[in-house]
Amino acid sequence: MSTMTKEESMIMFKILERADKMGIMANDRMTLSIDLGVAHEATPLDFERLLEADNFNFSHDIVGIQNHVDRERKKMDETFLPRFIKRTL
Repeated sequence: MSTMTKEESMIMFKILERADKMGIMANDRMTLSIDLGVAHEATPLDFERLLEADNFNFSHDIVGIQNHVDRERKKMDETFLPRFIKRTL
């Protein structure tokens, strides 16, 4: 089970701002925040790389996460894998 660090939370706030400015949020910032948390628990996300991504790849992960989160069960649909997951060695 993954937990979000303080640094990741701060970067996530910037991700929420960017998604809002780009107009790619399905709902509101709070809902996207929860969606990102669910995705991060399922497969730890590299928030720094996601924030730095070009618009196409950033949109892919943000829209994909929103479309594949089961908000009732707080689980990710296993058919979607974000591009910006943490790399393990």
